[in-house]
Formats: sequence, structure tokens, C-alpha cells
Amino acid sequence: MQSMKNRKLKNSELERIDNSSFKEAQKTPIIVILDNIRSLNNIGSVFRTSDAFLIEKIYLCGFTATPPHKDIQKTALGATDSVIWEYREDVVHLIDELQQENIKILVIEQAENSVMLNDFAPQKNEKYAVVFGNEVKGVQQNIVSKSDTVIEIPQFGTKHSLNISVCAGVVLWDLFAKMRFF
Repeated sequence: MQSMKNRKLKNSELERIDNSSFKEAQKTPIIVILDNIRSLNNIGSVFRTSDAFLIEKIYLCGFTATPPHKDIQKTALGATDSVIWEYREDVVHLIDELQQENIKILVIEQAENSVMLNDFAPQKNEKYAVVFGNEVKGVQQNIVSKSDTVIEIPQFGTKHSLNISVCAGVVLWDLFAKMRFF
């Protein structure tokens, strides 16, 4: 018996929405906060991932670069036009504002009393802000201390961390899947 052949789909067959439809679409109740991200390619990758999972908004904080920039655009592939974003210099003030709006702050970091991503269960009717920190230093301790939950991605190899764009992809997919499909 011959197995059925698979065929790659053409972009025109993917039935993706356009930017105006994206803006009208029901968003996943997740806000992404990038704090002091130095790599422009990482920033662009997070925009692209945020587009894929209908993320509500991205906040770019500290010395994180903002669009338009050719190196952000290179990896974002236009997602800076679909995903709403805003720059905020002071991430602490932003966290305080979001908490006053009853948005739960999730920090992605390795810390005491962290919850493994696979064990984290988002609550219905809650909105979450997910903080990703600097590629070298991670999330600042004062933000870790202010968070509602610290989430850690289980890792089993020799390295201590994942690249920020990979980390964002893993976390945002996991949260999206849990929130959209429960």
C-alpha cells in the first residue's frame, strides 16, 4: 500500500487574515512585555509570534528598540503593523498600572517557588501580562517580586536558558492553547 503524499500548502491556501481583520479579531487576553531586550531580531520574532497567536498588545520597555527598524522588520515580517504595541520607559510603573487594572503579571524566569509552564493553568476570564527579560540578566528582581506568578519552562539539557524568541514562542503557544481550547 502506498502512503498518501503530503503537499506543502501555498501561502494563498493558508487563509490568513489581513491587518484590518486582525485588528478586529477577538484577541487572546495576553499582553507581552519585553523589558530591556537588546536583540532587534528577538524583538521582531516576538512580534511575529504575537501575531500568530492573536496577542492583544506588546509593551516595549527600557532600552528595547521600537519599530520601525530594518532589523526588527526583517524577522517581524510586517507583524509590527498588525500587533498593537507601545513603548514605556519604566516597566515598574507599567506593571503597577496593569495590576491596578486587575491584569495578572506572569514573569518568565527561573526562581524560587516558580510554577512549571506545563503545570500553570490560566483562569477563565483573566487577562495576563507576560514579562520577558533581558537576554543575559533575565527579568529584573523587582519585577519578579511584583509578579503574581513566576513561570519556568522545564529544561533538561546542559544550558540554563532559552533564547528570548524561542522562550516567547514556547510560552505564548502554551498559554494560547490552554486559553483557546479549554
